[in-house]
Amino acid sequence: MNILFITNHLNVGGITSYVLSLSRGLKQLGHNVYVASSGGDCLTRFTEEGIIFIPVPIRTKSEANIFKIGVSFFKLLKDIREKDIQIVHTNSRVTQVLGNLLKNRGVVHVTTWHGFFQRRWFRRVFPCWADKTIAISEQVREHLISEFKAGENNVRLVYNGVDTEKIKLRAPLSRSEVKTRLGLKEGPVIGIIARLSDVKGHQYLIRAMKKVLEKFPVAQLLIVGEGKMEKELLGLVKELKIKDSVIFIPRSSDLAELYYIMDVFVMPSLKEGLGLGLMEAMAGSKAVVGSAVGGIKNLIRDRDNGLLVAPRDVDGLSNAILELLNNPAAAAIMGNNARIFINQNFSLEKMLKQTEEVYKECLNARN
Repeated sequence: MNILFITNHLNVGGITSYVLSLSRGLKQLGHNVYVASSGGDCLTRFTEEGIIFIPVPIRTKSEANIFKIGVSFFKLLKDIREKDIQIVHTNSRVTQVLGNLLKNRGVVHVTTWHGFFQRRWFRRVFPCWADKTIAISEQVREHLISEFKAGENNVRLVYNGVDTEKIKLRAPLSRSEVKTRLGLKEGPVIGIIARLSDVKGHQYLIRAMKKVLEKFPVAQLLIVGEGKMEKELLGLVKELKIKDSVIFIPRSSDLAELYYIMDVFVMPSLKEGLGLGLMEAMAGSKAVVGSAVGGIKNLIRDRDNGLLVAPRDVDGLSNAILELLNNPAAAAIMGNNARIFINQNFSLEKMLKQTEEVYKECLNARN
């Protein structure tokens, strides 16, 4: 098959990791894979895998941006003809609109919903449903059917899969050397990798960190990501007077290196489709803490492969983090259980096989 993925950008984040894993895996299975995007920090990771990049000006958050969507549409029409593209796979609301326009020109349109969204007026007027919609968790599937009135036959549940070989923790440098380069000290590292959005719950983690430092003063919080909450979060760190213990990194091209130096990974989301960063941390045998919301409840089995806390629960977060820091042997057992759980239930191979089946089902329906 000739497959074209479309995504707004290729910066560090869950969607980029998802598209990279699928692109790499499908290419290894013998498919021709292309990625159309505005580019980003992770572009070289795609080109190094031999995935052909098609630049389009699609970096916008507005599905009503007629100019950028229109320019991208006419650019991709030519590529679709020349490369005989059969499947267009979109990964955001903006690219959904673009994919739906391309669907009208004869290609199959598949889209993945990576989380929960509001049913705003533009979505009501222009729903832009694809030939098939992939939901990354049972909770997202239920959200699509109940809130967006998607037909049950149109939605396929395909859990995200993790390429455990790519995330395998390796040590080209010692942990001390990596920490020094990142501006960290020698104490334990609590980490989160997620866009800086209110729905990700960073503000509750930062407040919990204040309490952690009262009992574990050498601990450090590493926050990796970019987003609209950056200024507010920096202000909160300053207000709580913990600036020396919190490090912000906007992005990294080597996520495995970041997981490598973390002692505890925290996902304090208020909503979460599944949580790819959490899955990658678990695949790397990290001790994890997560909010008992959405797809996180599919991943963490409380006190077996991680700890679950209620959303917005600052005391619960701080207590869970302290429990893991104070009991490294128990944390190691949970981390090992987490790796086994991800390998058994959320493998990349399973995601690739099920995604291929969705593509074939759509192509067969066209014939």
